[in-house]
Amino acid sequence: MAHDRALPSDAGVPDRSELGAPLVVLDKVNKHFGALHVLQDIDLTVHRGEVVVVIGPSGSGKSTLCRSINRLETIDTGTITIDGVPVPAEGKALARMRADVGMVFQSFNLFAHKTVLENVTLGPIKAKGLKKSEAKALAMQLLERVGVANQADKLPAQLSGGQQQRVAIARALAMKPKVMLFDEPTSALDPEMINEVLDVMVSLAAEGMTMIVVTHEMGFARKAAHRVVFMDGGQVVEEAEPETFFTTPESERAQDFLSKILTH
Repeated sequence: MAHDRALPSDAGVPDRSELGAPLVVLDKVNKHFGALHVLQDIDLTVHRGEVVVVIGPSGSGKSTLCRSINRLETIDTGTITIDGVPVPAEGKALARMRADVGMVFQSFNLFAHKTVLENVTLGPIKAKGLKKSEAKALAMQLLERVGVANQADKLPAQLSGGQQQRVAIARALAMKPKVMLFDEPTSALDPEMINEVLDVMVSLAAEGMTMIVVTHEMGFARKAAHRVVFMDGGQVVEEAEPETFFTTPESERAQDFLSKILTH
C-alpha cells in the first residue's frame, strides 16, 4: 500500500551540487529466477551523500536490486562496484564489503535472544574488533540518536515494531557503513509507527548518509530523495528528481503507477 504521508518540514536533504564521487555503480546488471528475468540490464550510479528512492509496482525487481548490491542475491551478468571495488563473490572480502553496506529489511532481523544493546554491539565487536566498552558507548549514542536508548536492556520482542526497526537502523549504523540499503523498511509496521522510522531516515538523509531506499512511502520520496528511480518489469523505466517525477512523469508506466497510488 502506498502512502503520501506528511513528514516534518524542518528536515531536508543536502543540495545535489554537494554530492560526492560515485559510490555504488551497477553496470548492465542482469538477474534471472528461473525463466523470470527480474533485473534487465540495470545501469545505476549512486553518488556519495545521495539519497536514491526506488519505487514501482510489486514484482518490478526493486527488492532484488537492493539485495544484489550486498550480494544477498547473486547476479548473472554485469558488475556492481562499491567505492570503486567490485562486490566480492564470497569469503572474507565479501564480509568486509558487507560491513561497509548497512542493510535494513522489512522484517527487523534482530537476534531475539539478545538485548537491544547486544544486538547493536555485536557487529562492531566481532567484525570491527571494537572493545566492549567502546562498542557499548557507540551503541548507546546510536540508540539515543534513533530514540530508543531507554529500551537498551530489553529483548526485541518487548518492543513495538517501530522501535525494533529503529534498533535495526542503529545496528546497521554501528558498522559505520559507507552506504545504507533500506528494503521496504516500513512495510511491516502499523500505520502509527511508520513516521517514527521515516523521521529517523529523513534525519540520516539530512546528515548526508548515502542511502538507497526501496519504499512505498511517497511522502518520504518527495521529501528526502535527491532522485527517484522508477522500476517496472525488471527495468529502470525512468529516473528524475522528485519534484519532476511526481509532477511530470515522462513514461506512461510511471503515469499509470502514480495515478493509482496518489489518488488513494
